[in-house]
Amino acid sequence: MSYVDEVLEQVKAKNADQPEFLQAVSEVLDSLRPVIDANEELYRKNAILERITEPDRQIMFRVPWVDDNGQVQVNRGFRVQFNNAIGPYKGGLRLHPSVNLSIIKFLGFEQIFKNSLTTLPIGGGKGGSDFDPKGKSDREIMAFCQSFMTELSKYIGADVDVPAGDIGTGAREIGFMFGQYKRIQGSFEGVLTGKGLTWGGSLARTQATGYGLLYLTNALLKDHNIDIAGKTCAVSGSGNVAIYAIEKAQQLGAKPVTCSDSTGWIYDPEGIDVALLKEVKEVKRARLTEYAAARPSAEYHEKKNGEHGVWQYKVDLALPCATQNELDLEDAKMLVANGVISVTEGANMPTTLDATKYLQENGVLFVGGKAANAGGVATSALEMSQNSERLSWSFEEVDGKLKGIMETIYANISDAAKRYGVEGDYVAGANIAGFEKVVDAMLAQGVC
Repeated sequence: MSYVDEVLEQVKAKNADQPEFLQAVSEVLDSLRPVIDANEELYRKNAILERITEPDRQIMFRVPWVDDNGQVQVNRGFRVQFNNAIGPYKGGLRLHPSVNLSIIKFLGFEQIFKNSLTTLPIGGGKGGSDFDPKGKSDREIMAFCQSFMTELSKYIGADVDVPAGDIGTGAREIGFMFGQYKRIQGSFEGVLTGKGLTWGGSLARTQATGYGLLYLTNALLKDHNIDIAGKTCAVSGSGNVAIYAIEKAQQLGAKPVTCSDSTGWIYDPEGIDVALLKEVKEVKRARLTEYAAARPSAEYHEKKNGEHGVWQYKVDLALPCATQNELDLEDAKMLVANGVISVTEGANMPTTLDATKYLQENGVLFVGGKAANAGGVATSALEMSQNSERLSWSFEEVDGKLKGIMETIYANISDAAKRYGVEGDYVAGANIAGFEKVVDAMLAQGVC
């Protein structure tokens, strides 16, 4: 049995109740077979795969807080510090009812390689809670965030672990958490990213993941002699990633025609009105029904089981920017039948493994989130740099660095795929390029 298969069996036996984590590990290790087989003796002797698939630590804790009715509520908090071979742990805090250890481990594992791809010195981690901020008052959210950070503060620091925002964790939540950390530790340090601009945040951080997705998509298309201008895009989601992916796509001359939220989706053949979408989602925090009500050209469709949602339309580019496993095999078949050119992931693992395989087998240019959505964490690392230097860079400077990082990521994953005989397989290329850097550091630092 190969080293990869041995480790996969061990991981499955140890984590049988964690499907998302097992999906992520299987996808990564399968695509790494060429590089692992070429170095099997060295990697086996140093237990590289066993070490890289086992987190440095998994922290799970109780989060008690008091709601507006005086009732005590209890949530579960998580922080998985996966690998710090190349720098402090770095990864977001997700606040959503679906959060469990499997999801946090899958995200933390992916973060190792994503962070490595940025070329910046940051390791992989992830955290969050099954707390749902939707429908909560500001006071309730502050109560939760303060309780959450009271425990989390024991395990993080500017040179140890630097969390960021994620689903459910925006500027408001980061502010409450940062204030509590500062209160407990008695020091002002860059321990969180996604901070407000007046207290250590970075310009372009809000736009970073969506903009970065389009910078990489444009580099991919250019490499295949395809002009992004004039192309039609299907976008899922309506949070930061989706909104700014739509904005940057329009700036590059493309026309996004869809977006979605948890209750349904919009199809707007005239192109999504970004200003209206921002008003509905960022200001009013409302549902997309309000977008449709204000936009005569838009169709609103309520989410129902078995429907293809935003993926059923004839488009050139697909940009999944919502959540994991949102684009399945049937969706992939629909996209291929409609002539899609590329699928680049703005979310974390939004495409199922069988859908990814189908897209690749049918000639679709596919780049996974590990590479395509790395712009967010890259800009978080740039925020860390600004905090360390006690400086604030201009929007143009940060955006220019982001564009350069995303174009470098594409070049590196393309090169890695070519070196190991899988040219055009950007999933394998991303995993190989990210893995090589981390493994070199692990080998250099001994058994730790």
